[in-house]
Amino acid sequence: MADIDNKDQAELDMADMEDVEDVEDEEPGEDVNSKARQLTAQMMQNPQILAALQERLDGLVGSPSGYMESLPKVVKRRVNALKNLQVKCAQIEAKFYEEVHELERKYAALYQPLFDKRSDIVKAAYEPTDEECEWEADEEEELTEEMKEKAKVEEEKKDKEKEDPKGIPEFWLTVFKNVDLLSDMLQEHDEPILKHLQDIKVKFSDPGQPMSFSLEFYFETNDFFTNQVLTKTYKMRSEPDESDPFSFDGPEIIGCTGCQIDWTKGKNVTLKTIKKKQKHKGRGTVRTVTKTVPNDSFFNFFCPPEVPESGDLDEDSEAVLAADFEIGHFLRERIVPKAVLYFTGEAIEDDDDDYDEEGEEADDEEGEEEADEENDPEYDPKKDANPPAECKQQ
Repeated sequence: MADIDNKDQAELDMADMEDVEDVEDEEPGEDVNSKARQLTAQMMQNPQILAALQERLDGLVGSPSGYMESLPKVVKRRVNALKNLQVKCAQIEAKFYEEVHELERKYAALYQPLFDKRSDIVKAAYEPTDEECEWEADEEEELTEEMKEKAKVEEEKKDKEKEDPKGIPEFWLTVFKNVDLLSDMLQEHDEPILKHLQDIKVKFSDPGQPMSFSLEFYFETNDFFTNQVLTKTYKMRSEPDESDPFSFDGPEIIGCTGCQIDWTKGKNVTLKTIKKKQKHKGRGTVRTVTKTVPNDSFFNFFCPPEVPESGDLDEDSEAVLAADFEIGHFLRERIVPKAVLYFTGEAIEDDDDDYDEEGEEADDEEGEEEADEENDPEYDPKKDANPPAECKQQ
């Protein structure tokens, strides 16, 4: 029996079940049903039968049922009419998103005065009043009077020890460092530059113009480049693809353009100088050659790959553009509207809530693995080469 593979064993078991059912058909109805249920339960506990069933089910996933092919020609004709209706639905949906874009433009004008005031506070152009600074803490954040007094004394002590800072220092740099998507782009040599970033604004295309939006990065005067504003524009499309209209799922970014950064001499962090030694094949002499090569930097964000007219890109460029589109969308939709919440970390906590269930599942799986080890008769914890270290409080 050990020489029979899983599939053959499953077929034999299924054949046995058919033989049993043939015999039991002659017994009274209730007994037959009872025995059939018992037999089914026993068979479903057989791993070989379950594997054979799973293999059969896996073969059916994603495969056409053949129903459409079996339909009469006159019915297929009507189904084609439904598809044409679906294409018209996609065209109407595209118009819907165009109007949504118009609404975004309208409300962006209403948000902007608030964002401008935020910028003025950050760069110390405006000092908020006591009333504007009042914030009612949550119950869990409420402090006793004694603790409040102690905190006030400590704060006054710190103020005497150091000069009163202006605005909110390193506001945008802190936002970037708090968000994984952006912090992954940051290099150590980028941080001194981003300390001069004062504001980021989103600008939508004018009415009647092709759908697009721009990100404008405003910098105070600095030693690194002469630009006051660095821009990145994303072109969008809100219309079904003629070759695949059913794939339409709202506006998509189809391209982006950056801007030229006017670097101060010797301050361009997107390039680095390396020295290589070269040996002459004939004379054997060695010379040192200096070369300038690209360098990792956040500011490469403003020089994305160009999309050729054919639309064909190599895999690396496609990956860079896909990441670029995601970052642009995230800046527009989340970072700029809720910058203070990413500065304090509150928005990050909200983002993390989306992953709680996955984390719990991972913990459960880990627990199951540990349980399997404990239930293994051959498992000996004393033989574990790397026992877990004790957890000590600091």
